[in-house]
Amino acid sequence: MYTNIEERACDLAEYIIENKATVRAAAKQFNISKSTVHKDLTERLKTVSPALYHQVRELLDINKAERHIRGGMATRRKYKGENA
Repeated sequence: MYTNIEERACDLAEYIIENKATVRAAAKQFNISKSTVHKDLTERLKTVSPALYHQVRELLDINKAERHIRGGMATRRKYKGENA
């Protein structure tokens, strides 16, 4: 459990950048909600580490642009009976 919110925000950003992870994957890894991850990365990180914020913002924008494709692929796997 993190006591320092700014430290958590930086750790989340580093995790997402290193692993090119989604907000959902980061939330699962850190055992917090997607809303908390999003708030940490879009609001808190901006004041704590602007350079890190801009790096993670680029990845979040890419993930947002591609999410409909990943959703379509997941639906296809679901109805074709493929696992994972």
